[in-house]
Amino acid sequence: MRSNTVKASLASIAALLGITAGTLSASGTAVAATPERHQSVVSGPAAVTEVENLGLNTSQAKRVQFYLRYYAGVYSGGIDGLLGTESWKGMQRILRDNWGYTGAIDGIVGPETIKALQRFLRSAGYYSGAVDGIAGAGTRAGFAAWANQLPMD
Repeated sequence: MRSNTVKASLASIAALLGITAGTLSASGTAVAATPERHQSVVSGPAAVTEVENLGLNTSQAKRVQFYLRYYAGVYSGGIDGLLGTESWKGMQRILRDNWGYTGAIDGIVGPETIKALQRFLRSAGYYSGAVDGIAGAGTRAGFAAWANQLPMD
């Protein structure tokens, strides 16, 4: 009687292993299949949403946004400490009006934006390096020093 029970158990285990192996091999085939490809359609120009704090910490970036919004009136976004496209558009407006920025008001922190920022920081006494359009250590330090003195009220 005992050998029949053992044989039945072994047969059940073998059947279970066979089912599991079949399921796994079918599953493996499904996973290996070529995935569907989806294309996105953009009806207009893609928005630039990259954050570029130029080395500022969140508190310093909030001070810049506060200044742009409440003192300069060139920014209407949130005070979140993330200098994104809208923050930089505001900064570009100030740089255009006073510091020789001639590029597009697009929020992209390129060499022309950096050059105008360097001219501004130099005139305010926060930067003494070359006006080269490179956001190096001196530019970042000057930007941070300027941001540190901005009010938050």
